[in-house]
Amino acid sequence: MTEPGSDPPIWRRDFPYTAAGEEGVTRREFTKFLMAASVAIAGSGGVVSLWTSLRRVNTGEPRQVVAREQLPVGGSHLFDYPTDKDPAILLRPDADTIIGFSQKCTHLGCVVFWEPEEAELHCPCHEGIFNLEGEPVAGPPERPLGRIDVELRDDMIWALGTSSTS
Repeated sequence: MTEPGSDPPIWRRDFPYTAAGEEGVTRREFTKFLMAASVAIAGSGGVVSLWTSLRRVNTGEPRQVVAREQLPVGGSHLFDYPTDKDPAILLRPDADTIIGFSQKCTHLGCVVFWEPEEAELHCPCHEGIFNLEGEPVAGPPERPLGRIDVELRDDMIWALGTSSTS
């Protein structure tokens, strides 16, 4: 504000526009607002990370997958588990072993497929390779595939639930 009878500053003559309430926000109030907004954003990130660590992950309900005779030795069977949007794979590397895995690569989520000649699961996106334990042995994946617990009941293969990966 200028004193009565004094000339306005030069910038005011060149830019004579004013707005109602332009004197209402001080630098200190603006700084307080920025600090409060920063704390709110950082706090919301903490709340989201806490929520994701505490929420219950869908580990699936026991359900029938396929008859044992439909899964040949050395073969695989594709299915969805624990939900209809989660691709999974059953493997039968030998007559006595049946293994279930999530079909999503732990690198970028591409679908892995079974290579019976090498007894490995391959991810075609970045040449990731997983062994029969689901552990990465080549390529960029660093975490094992999600394991699906399976059981044989009256010649039917059942998916019982998912195991957490480390």
